[in-house]
Amino acid sequence: MKKNTTKIRVRYAETDQMGVVYHGNYAQFFEIGRTEWLRKMGVTYKKMETTGIILPVISLQCNFIKSALYDDVLTIDTLLKKKPTVKIEFDYEIKNQNNDLICTGSSVLAFMNMETMKPTRCPKYLLNLIDFKSELNIIPPL
Repeated sequence: MKKNTTKIRVRYAETDQMGVVYHGNYAQFFEIGRTEWLRKMGVTYKKMETTGIILPVISLQCNFIKSALYDDVLTIDTLLKKKPTVKIEFDYEIKNQNNDLICTGSSVLAFMNMETMKPTRCPKYLLNLIDFKSELNIIPPL
């Protein structure tokens, strides 16, 4: 459906003594991809929180294919799986600078009302942005 690409460079602190990216860092790489996907749509977590919505991760899955190494430039492709409802689902693909597939993964996040801490539907402004951009491929004002 909707895809965004983000590039990052592996920092020394993200690796183990062998210079290999520690497996726990992939959740952060997915988060970088996801937040940049939202930013490209014209939305930030901060903006969402001002409207009373939070997005906790309720499911995270990762398949490790090849090691990412210190100083590699990683490309994180983030893809919206389907139109959001009370949850939003993403697929991820991470490749290195040689275009080698490093890992794939997915996450599911729930839209939650900050006051009640109960699930709620995806905000209309986000649905409108997704629909609008699908048709015209431009960024409308919020």
